[in-house]
Amino acid sequence: MIEQAFILGAGFGSRMRPLTDTIPKPMVKLADKPLIDHVIDRLTSVGVKKIVINVHYLADVLETHLRQRRDVEIIISDERDELLDTGGGVLKALGHFGNEPFFIHNSDSVWVENEQNNLAEMVKEFDPQKMDNLLCLANKNTSLGYDGNGDFLLSNEGLISRKPSDVPSDHVFIGASIATKNLFEKCPKGSFSLNKLWDASIAKKRVYGIRHQGIWMHVGTTEALSEAEDCIRQAEPTL
Repeated sequence: MIEQAFILGAGFGSRMRPLTDTIPKPMVKLADKPLIDHVIDRLTSVGVKKIVINVHYLADVLETHLRQRRDVEIIISDERDELLDTGGGVLKALGHFGNEPFFIHNSDSVWVENEQNNLAEMVKEFDPQKMDNLLCLANKNTSLGYDGNGDFLLSNEGLISRKPSDVPSDHVFIGASIATKNLFEKCPKGSFSLNKLWDASIAKKRVYGIRHQGIWMHVGTTEALSEAEDCIRQAEPTL
């Protein structure tokens, strides 16, 4: 069981304006519930007991909302003075996780499950002896709110590699992963992307992937939010 997680909650949500003019992106509602609560509920459903959440844009609004949660320990990682990007944000909070693995989860990543609980499957597959990171990858053809060319290649053994820019891939990272502190060895200081750490770990063959089951929804724009609402109305998801 993995009992701790980091949620990336500090972004501006510029593409969600005007919704994010007065609230931070994690507070945007999907199916009458803030995005951040969708993520917290899914994490606690698989046994997560402690969640660190970074804050920056309209941080007071998010903090006030999070104080209402009584079912999980929530720790705020304050980035009001300096936004640290994905890698720097996790690095600042790394001391909260000790030597145990932890989830890293985007605040705008939600999905409709099939029979499989994706986070539970990630826990089953994660092997810290051979992995620094396990990424959950969706099929872009069965995803909503994503219009890119794919993110990674995935071998039959589950190893992840970067795809060449001119090579399409069906595999898109959904913003949910499991990491160990080994991923952060020899990492830069200040603001930096998790992509830097993934590249170093991919070179050591320490990054693996698992295929997402269900319909992943990247709620990054107001149009994607509408699509996600329609999808939820037409399904019976576990959110």
